[in-house]
Amino acid sequence: MYHESSRAQPQHGGHRSPRGPLETPVALVPQVSIRRRTGRMGISFKLDERTAHSSLDLSKKDTGVVYRMLGIDPTKVPQNPERFREWAVVLGDAAVCSGQHYWEVTVKRSQQFRIGVADVDISREGCIGHDDRSWVFAYSHRRWYVMLANETTPIRNIGNPERVGLLLDYEGRKLSLVDVGKQVLIHTLATEFQGPVVPAFALWDGELLTHSGVEVPKNLRDS
Repeated sequence: MYHESSRAQPQHGGHRSPRGPLETPVALVPQVSIRRRTGRMGISFKLDERTAHSSLDLSKKDTGVVYRMLGIDPTKVPQNPERFREWAVVLGDAAVCSGQHYWEVTVKRSQQFRIGVADVDISREGCIGHDDRSWVFAYSHRRWYVMLANETTPIRNIGNPERVGLLLDYEGRKLSLVDVGKQVLIHTLATEFQGPVVPAFALWDGELLTHSGVEVPKNLRDS
């Protein structure tokens, strides 16, 4: 059975007061680049610091993310509307609305994380995998799962990850987890995208490093 990690809580007295009855919610207007595939190259992106929860530090020129137990004092983090406030999530800075795209993720000392894609304007109050606006592969307690709308499905016959790939086929309405070494599809999630989507990551320990701007592997093209 899948055991969901507890949400990342703000530290150092950074509790946000509940929205009052007369307050108007701030409209979320994502500022991301829309990318369309040209030739065989997939999406190239960095992690968007504006979206990163205060428990996450970006590294490697914004291509990596590290989880910090204490995190940053939330009062010292700009409270822009793009930022995830309750869960340890960060999004990529480029969106996809067409084509086939591929990127890889190196996993360092992490036993609990999620990788996938999400709508550009997904709610910043929840976590990826909790609604039907994100499509996620989750790793927890040495097991892989597919997550959609807070429902989980185990993925069999896959071990401890060191590096995995994600293959997004927008028109084909598919997101696949890829065995990088064998360059074969491990599991494919069929779905229905409603608009532009961005790479999405959640992390509760260790570090993730992204590798984008690479060609879709030849044997996976139009899979």
